[in-house]
Amino acid sequence: MTDTLSLDLTGPAEGLHPPGGESTGVRRRKASILGLITVFITQLMLVVDASIVNVALPDIQKALHFTPSGLSWVVTGYALAFAGLMLLTGKLGSKIGAKRALIIGTLVFILASAAGGLAPTASALIVARIVQGIGAAIAAPSTLVLLIENTTPGAQRNRAMSLFVLAAGSGGAIGLILGGVLTTGFGWEWVMFVNVPIGVLIALGAAFFLGETERTRETLDFGGAATSVIAMVGLVYGFTSAASSGWGSPVVIVSFAVALAALIGLVVIERGHHSPVVPLQLFTRARSAVPLVSMLLVPAGMFAFFYLITLFTQDVYHFSALGTGLSLLPFVVTMIVVSQLAPRLLPQFGERLVGAVGLAALVVGLGWLSQLHADESYVSGILGPIIVMGLGAGLTFAPLTGLIMAHAPAGHVGATSSVLQTMQQLGGSIGVAVLSTVFVSAAATAGIASGLTTAIVGGVVFVGLAFVLYALWGSNAPAAIEGDADASPVVVH
Repeated sequence: MTDTLSLDLTGPAEGLHPPGGESTGVRRRKASILGLITVFITQLMLVVDASIVNVALPDIQKALHFTPSGLSWVVTGYALAFAGLMLLTGKLGSKIGAKRALIIGTLVFILASAAGGLAPTASALIVARIVQGIGAAIAAPSTLVLLIENTTPGAQRNRAMSLFVLAAGSGGAIGLILGGVLTTGFGWEWVMFVNVPIGVLIALGAAFFLGETERTRETLDFGGAATSVIAMVGLVYGFTSAASSGWGSPVVIVSFAVALAALIGLVVIERGHHSPVVPLQLFTRARSAVPLVSMLLVPAGMFAFFYLITLFTQDVYHFSALGTGLSLLPFVVTMIVVSQLAPRLLPQFGERLVGAVGLAALVVGLGWLSQLHADESYVSGILGPIIVMGLGAGLTFAPLTGLIMAHAPAGHVGATSSVLQTMQQLGGSIGVAVLSTVFVSAAATAGIASGLTTAIVGGVVFVGLAFVLYALWGSNAPAAIEGDADASPVVVH
């Protein structure tokens, strides 16, 4: 791994040998590896926290006397702040430096985590979760920027990118597993406390092993920042409210109306701004727009899968919180193994083919899972499909992420990273809202098991649409990224 991830961050100094006998070059390579590990762990922590509380919700409800509607805000509060602010905070990283933004965001995150674990009331926990989301939004956009800044194009970056997307893609399942272990063994408070030591290590790792990026002195796009926050909060709140209140609820309708007006205003403002929060070129060029749309649709199916499989294993199989988490372990293991093969496949077959195969495997896995029956055992009904889905996820996220970041408009890598991760969060909100609605409707007439499998068919539709778009675009797309002379260069600001 040292050969793959090594990178001299400060210039050649191979001839220097400190008193300990270890060359300066070797020490720099070790520092580079530790810096990249810091980036990976940051991404994993932030994604894990979106799901780690799910299996602890029943215990949280009993301990803090949540109402059913109030309990949903433990999840919704984090999602709203995280997704709603990320377009804005991506630009913040460009202004103050990506490394500094990562450290500040991590410190906010761990302070809120400690407050959440100590929360004496339901309201205090909700506030802590919202502040966690703010910290996550500050830190998250910097992760991809720092990865690109601290690697070189080609095999090294492919390897680093595969590890990064492994953290992003497996975080939902790992969160459920870890949440089950912590809740069962130590109590619900530890789904919050666990972030504190991890966050401290991240802050120290970033301070000592990551180089800072160049800061920009451009005027902040206040109009774009305001409209992007309103639009994302409106969309995420609308979708999460629709899952519980219904699509015809006045709150949902107003949320979507406000979000639509803000999106229109965002487009108008960004068209004329020299340093936009959202570079519109990302959506006007097929080479970046199609992978971005796919990055919206795939999480819509995957987040809903995690949500639905949790309900199935607990309500139909009567698994404990720990058993529910461990039931997803084959998915995580398969994804880890396959994601390590992806860097070797990408140079040989290209991002388009590898990504298309991965999307096809996700469609097959979800389609297979949709045939699940209540009288089937875990081994006969769930194990096979989730292994296939792990294979698909391992082959999908690295090519999609690589394509999006490789076609980032010059000078807008931070903004592109924000848009990418916002699309993932928004996709998850859409998937859970739409498919939980399908589940409730089907379960009312045909029972829980039938409702869940019907909803999973909706996941097939989301991922299947991503596969069709990606395949059609790939057949007409230009040659590989490395040989695409028209692609914008990646410049970190």
